[in-house]
Amino acid sequence: MSSTRPRKRFGQHFLHDPNIIRKIIDSIQPRSHDLFVEVGPGRGAITRPLAEAVKRLDVIEIDRDLAAELEGQNSHGNVTVHLADVMNFTFEALAQPGEKLRLAGNLPYNISSPLLFHLLDSSHLFEDIHVMLQKEVVDRITAPPGNRTYGRLTVALAARCKAEKLFEIQPGSFFPPPRVKSSFLRLIPLQKPRISAELAPAFDQLVTQAFNMRRKQLSNALRELLDADQIRSTGVDPNRRAEELDVDAFIRLAELWLQRGSPRGHEKGLSDELE
Repeated sequence: MSSTRPRKRFGQHFLHDPNIIRKIIDSIQPRSHDLFVEVGPGRGAITRPLAEAVKRLDVIEIDRDLAAELEGQNSHGNVTVHLADVMNFTFEALAQPGEKLRLAGNLPYNISSPLLFHLLDSSHLFEDIHVMLQKEVVDRITAPPGNRTYGRLTVALAARCKAEKLFEIQPGSFFPPPRVKSSFLRLIPLQKPRISAELAPAFDQLVTQAFNMRRKQLSNALRELLDADQIRSTGVDPNRRAEELDVDAFIRLAELWLQRGSPRGHEKGLSDELE
């Protein structure tokens, strides 16, 4: 049993429930040829069964003491521990041309949204991504249009990947127990994202603008970007609100704004915290 105490500054909550560990592994279905990446391994609850099942496992851990413990547990000889902040980690270094990675992790809840987008910045490298997140965040990610939790995080992710909530995890499955429930989420990056690299900055900025004024009609929320007639020309009712639009509607609006000369840069990227 590890003697390393959880550190609040790293948002550490160590998974210990054997039933949940088994459920996670069953959901991931690791394969003998997989090249796996684990983020936030903690005391190795998921690391050990993954190492037993896959060809190679790269583990990213910011805590020096935990990283040292994980190094000592590498009985299969296929685990590489990277002492690093995942927000600054370059995943390209882990894959040769043509190789696909798989990723699993217990993401620190205080940086979950920017970390998700950091991962999706390298989405072309990943076959799938399985992560534990705060239940509220997963509910937001998987919410349908018209739902009160549907927001810019939902839309931004839906343009880039398929999201599926797998199951909930109670606080008692962790030490120390978090104050919130957790959920296990599967993200499958789209082989062809709905938005191009050229469109992405305009799309992200327009979605942010729309949801910053989510209680207002689009004609007001987007008035600095598009007028009512322009919105209507895309097949979108300018009297509707952002939370009523599906992803395709936002894409059409962003395409029009880009055609009309929207800013090509995006001073605040998707690594910023999203509501």
